[in-house]
Amino acid sequence: MADKKYPIIMLIDDNEIDNLINQKMIEAVAIAEKIYIHTSAKSGLEFLRNMEKLELADKILPDLIFLDIDMPLMDGFQFLDEFEKLGALVKKKCKVIMLTSSINPQDYNRAKKYPTIKLFLNKPLSFDTIKEINV
Repeated sequence: MADKKYPIIMLIDDNEIDNLINQKMIEAVAIAEKIYIHTSAKSGLEFLRNMEKLELADKILPDLIFLDIDMPLMDGFQFLDEFEKLGALVKKKCKVIMLTSSINPQDYNRAKKYPTIKLFLNKPLSFDTIKEINV
């Protein structure tokens, strides 16, 4: 099992099958107590905005966010631009991992420019990949 635990993990991906696969892998490795799933970057961002206003924000904000790049209406990079505008607590607590099927080196290089991106992984998640996450 993974050495590191993340009480709350959020998946943001418009592909429901990818979300389901990634959720099942996270559950199999047992690194999270709770998994939030959003099928759009906008709903994930709105969730974070609403949660940061609550007194219990530090207990309900996700510790890890797995973020897809290619999504309609708001892509992963647009999400990150808006994420940077959120409060200090959100940016400190929520570690973002870009989880994508993109093999475009430009996406990887662009992701490296965001200080909030802790890892850049290809989907779907695997048992070994999850076990090695330490952010």
